[in-house]
Amino acid sequence: MTWSIIARDHATGQFGIAVATRFFAVGARVPYIAAGFGGIATQALVNPYYGIDGLKLLREGRQPRDIVESLIAADRGHASRQLHIMDAAGRIASHTGSECVDWCGHIAGNGFSIAGNMLAGARVLENTAKTYIAGEKLPFAQRLIAAMLSGEAAGGDKRGRQSAALLIHDEEEWSALDLRVDDHADPLAELARLEQVSRERWVHFRKYLPSRDNPAGITDRQTIEAGIEGRK
Repeated sequence: MTWSIIARDHATGQFGIAVATRFFAVGARVPYIAAGFGGIATQALVNPYYGIDGLKLLREGRQPRDIVESLIAADRGHASRQLHIMDAAGRIASHTGSECVDWCGHIAGNGFSIAGNMLAGARVLENTAKTYIAGEKLPFAQRLIAAMLSGEAAGGDKRGRQSAALLIHDEEEWSALDLRVDDHADPLAELARLEQVSRERWVHFRKYLPSRDNPAGITDRQTIEAGIEGRK
């Protein structure tokens, strides 16, 4: 019922996941990222513990193939699940259960992994990949959304559209960008609009928040406002 892309931006080191589906609030259950370690997307008849437990295993240094095998071995419902993982070293592994609804499958390339089920056809993933590869000069968030829009143009989820999400992490343990469209007639278009809005203030404001290197962040409001206005 879903397709998603996990990718790492070579320029910034950021990890990102973009996802879309004909189901409610996809961003709440599919994408999981551990800053500096990797990303996981759990879909089809989603198992949230694939994301929760999978991130723990990534942080322990386990390789994606080992993680996938561990997760599905502990789940009697794995035939109805789909899962893909990419770690900080660019290693990728996936699982598409035998009971996932056609079209379903997975493709991977240099720095990205794409998986989907209940799709209009293989071209959904193929077009998502082609557009992601061709968009290397775009800012990372826009590149991920453009790739998903291309997949949607190839048919996307064969049942239609409802929700979409974009999750991006950098070196901090909290997200650089977390956008969710939970219920919308054109969720990817709305996701693109929200990403544009995020560039008005949020992406400039974020650098003033507390970080591991600067636990207090910047609290002087004049400094913050001047910095935001100067970056617009």
